[in-house]
Amino acid sequence: IKKKMEEEFDNVLRLLNFKIKGSEIFRRWYIDGKLYHHIIPHEQQSKGIQEVRPIDPITIRKVREVNKDTDPKTGEEIVKGMEEYYVYNDKGAKHYQEHFGLKVSPDAISYVHSGLYDASATRIISNLHKAIKPLNQLRMLEDAVVIYRLSRAPERRIFYIDVGSLPKTKAEQYLRDIMNRYRNKLVYDASTGEIRDDKKFMSMMEDFWLPRREGGRGTEISTLDGGQTLGEIEDVNYFQKKLYKSLNVPSSRLEADNGFNMGRASEITRDELKFSKFVYRLRQQFSTLFLNILRVQLVLRNIIKPEDWDSMEQDIRFEFASDSYFTESKENEVLQERLNILRDINDHIGDYYSREYVRRNILRQTDSEMKEIDKQISFERENGLLPDKSESMGF
Repeated sequence: IKKKMEEEFDNVLRLLNFKIKGSEIFRRWYIDGKLYHHIIPHEQQSKGIQEVRPIDPITIRKVREVNKDTDPKTGEEIVKGMEEYYVYNDKGAKHYQEHFGLKVSPDAISYVHSGLYDASATRIISNLHKAIKPLNQLRMLEDAVVIYRLSRAPERRIFYIDVGSLPKTKAEQYLRDIMNRYRNKLVYDASTGEIRDDKKFMSMMEDFWLPRREGGRGTEISTLDGGQTLGEIEDVNYFQKKLYKSLNVPSSRLEADNGFNMGRASEITRDELKFSKFVYRLRQQFSTLFLNILRVQLVLRNIIKPEDWDSMEQDIRFEFASDSYFTESKENEVLQERLNILRDINDHIGDYYSREYVRRNILRQTDSEMKEIDKQISFERENGLLPDKSESMGF
């Protein structure tokens, strides 16, 4: 049965076209938080599944109808039964209230969710949900910084115009004439990102024109310095690091300045260990996709019975390809330390420690591993592939 299950699992991967579209399927599940597939069996059910068709999560929802009745004696509601099914509507969720759609059996739908819920514990959210707020904050702050840089970058002039002893009305008219003669207004258009010349309006963002009465220092032109802290972006970096942290990815992998260090396992940062555990949890949750389709395939091919699946499901393990150098380095260093202790304790085996104690507590071998290793060693010695070292090793 185990061999047949492995063969059918290969067929499931072919149905999903996982070798080519595996990253796309996982990416869609990681972003949306939900993944639906319609399992279409072959006309001859003994041939298994004919096609696995992806479904947009917006177009399908699960319905649970509870049949209730009233107890004639107590008047309380009694649940007589419950029916679950999926409703598919290609027009989206807005038409669900009209009870219009295609009714699909739960066994024909493979549903995989992220395992995360919102604050009300009623709606599934994706793993990227917590990154939405930092992303919006960073985007808004970057737009504000660009506008501030453009508005504060130029140096503005201050014109002190000597109006002498002119009356207020004539002094204002004289100042206005001087302004119209030398004024040049640059306006930043936020929609297009362009800077245009506009002389129709006067703004405090440009030059300042101030009248000066008789007895002052006369007409004077001075310069008001522009922004002195335009190069400081600590606030932008703060929200950028906050966004990186919400993605659960180590910041050293996202920053271009930090290179990849192939160091020892003792030099692995805590963020890398947390990231490896996070990837492991994602893989375990995503494995539900394979379990759902494999269950239908095994039942249709008459390899197992439907009631046998619950007892088998907990024993099925999926081995994912590991590309983490840090995990391999950590395992190698742990094995190296065990071998060093074994080398030191070898002289005391038979006096203070038994062979089984060393294998179980020093090498951390399980009962099944010890039986398998002993079987392999006996086979290799019988066939002359391994010399007999039992006496030299104290065994």
